Amino acid sequence: MRMLSTRGIAPAASISDAIAAGLAPDGGLYMPASLPSFTPADFDGADTLAQVAQRLLRPFFAGDALEGELAAICATAFAVEPPLRTFGEANDYILELFHGATAAFKDYGASFLAAALAALPRGDRPLTILVATSGDTGAAVGAAFHHKPGVRVAILYPDGRVSPRQAHQLGCFGDNVRALRVDGSFDDCQKLVKTLLSDAAFKQDVPLGSANSISLGRLLPQMAYYAHAALGHWRAGGNPLNFVVPTGNLGNALACFLARSMGLPIGRLVLANNANDVLARFFEGGDYAPQASRTTLANAMDVGAPSNFERLQWLEPDAARLRAELSAESVSDDEIRATIVDAFQRHGEIVCPHTACAVRVLQRLRARGAVGDWAVVATAHPAKFPEVVEPLIGREVPLPAALAAMLARPSHAQPLAGDARALGDLLRVS
Repeated sequence: MRMLSTRGIAPAASISDAIAAGLAPDGGLYMPASLPSFTPADFDGADTLAQVAQRLLRPFFAGDALEGELAAICATAFAVEPPLRTFGEANDYILELFHGATAAFKDYGASFLAAALAALPRGDRPLTILVATSGDTGAAVGAAFHHKPGVRVAILYPDGRVSPRQAHQLGCFGDNVRALRVDGSFDDCQKLVKTLLSDAAFKQDVPLGSANSISLGRLLPQMAYYAHAALGHWRAGGNPLNFVVPTGNLGNALACFLARSMGLPIGRLVLANNANDVLARFFEGGDYAPQASRTTLANAMDVGAPSNFERLQWLEPDAARLRAELSAESVSDDEIRATIVDAFQRHGEIVCPHTACAVRVLQRLRARGAVGDWAVVATAHPAKFPEVVEPLIGREVPLPAALAAMLARPSHAQPLAGDARALGDLLRVS
């Protein structure tokens, strides 16, 4: 299977080359030329997350240099089984994706990408992985690539716009992983990364790759946990599972959309935004109009120009048909606070601000008469946001062991001006 650029100018690439490149040479995002079709029966005998992932991803890697490594890559990336459990009201569920190394869903995609790149041949020069983060991506990438030979990582994050614990995680690795605190927003960080990835001359001097959700090596693996959860639910009761997905840059929600498009038993898909409501306004009928990002309590979703919307439009250029396939709603900071309190007081559940956005949207859907089985997607552990969560519930949130170990390390981040030249100069000399 060949990978195509969403902008249609760059030549088709193998999936290995697309994963290594990150961004297509024409500035577009790679997508599979076609999507395979599945039925639930195609996954008979595949019970673990790793087994489901291998079957789901196999058509994309058929005939590729990584085909023989796929089973081992999936075993590494999907070793942690994400629980799908009941949550609150009848027929409501929560899919917990935060049980990995850095307590965020992005551990799955980052681990897959790191294992895939490690299995590919490289030249003598190190590969530099650039990653822009609004909070959780950078730590997941840092953990996945830490101490990997032949790879350097530069994590760019908006200074002062991530939680203190997120910032500590980003700077706690050292060795081949460097944290850069950028004077600007996440969108500014993302622009820096895309600028250098699109600079062919610079990439001749400094080989680059990406670990953001613009990377196909992160996007496609994220389909696996939706497929696994939906298949388990289908086998138990014969019902499709609907999802509410908190989203900022749209990668995680797009993965769910792709899994459903490939025939997995997934019902409705609703996106939960914070006050950065670009997607919500589009799906309500407005034009797609990127805007400057706003700072919210759900900081990892503070994205004003979601990169993966380009992929979504490539898949379905007709806006009316796209709006028939998906919907999106935004949630204010006040609603986030109220939802965290309500979930704890009524059900004894502690949720992070991002998960709270999904919970609030599901509450609205139920109030409007939505039926069926619905799962909110829990994208991060609430212990990563004690400044927000603990005052609202009146108690301390216990730290997961892996997160506690990371917070015990020293942490350092280097300041960086928000321009590509400064980033390029830094990468050339170090």
